[in-house]
Amino acid sequence: MARVAAEFKPAHIAVMTVSDSRTADNDTSGDYFVEQLQLEGHHLAERHIVVDNKYQIRAQISQWIADESIQVILISGGTGFTAKNYTTEAVLPLFDKPVEGFGEIFRMLSFAEIGSSSLQSRAIAGMANQTVIFAMPGSTGACRLGWEKLIKEQLDARHRPCNFMPHLSL
Repeated sequence: MARVAAEFKPAHIAVMTVSDSRTADNDTSGDYFVEQLQLEGHHLAERHIVVDNKYQIRAQISQWIADESIQVILISGGTGFTAKNYTTEAVLPLFDKPVEGFGEIFRMLSFAEIGSSSLQSRAIAGMANQTVIFAMPGSTGACRLGWEKLIKEQLDARHRPCNFMPHLSL
């Protein structure tokens, strides 16, 4: 007996850009996420640019995790190795369950594009209070890679054999 595909269910997605230099006028990575999630039929719940400060990042993410209407958080920026990159440290303690495969596969795919520099990507993902969180480098190319190769399918209930939709607060 053939398995019947589930229907598409739109998610409510918050977008965060972590940067000390981006503004609403030049946040190309945030713009990319907003455009793509809406093209797929999802809803933009909120969008913020947050300075690269571990506690400000964590505070905004914590608010979104506590908000039952937000199911997905997409974060661009602050995942590198420079002294001012704090996204990974801000977000990791909030995870109930890490999604180790996201960072591993993101770096594998990134290697094909940028070679050994992919080693310095600290892209991560995890679940917190039935909210899935994806954090990746701030370049629009990195966000495109994460969205097109990994995230988009995982936010589609029709994707088999599994996706994140059954795990989110719907």
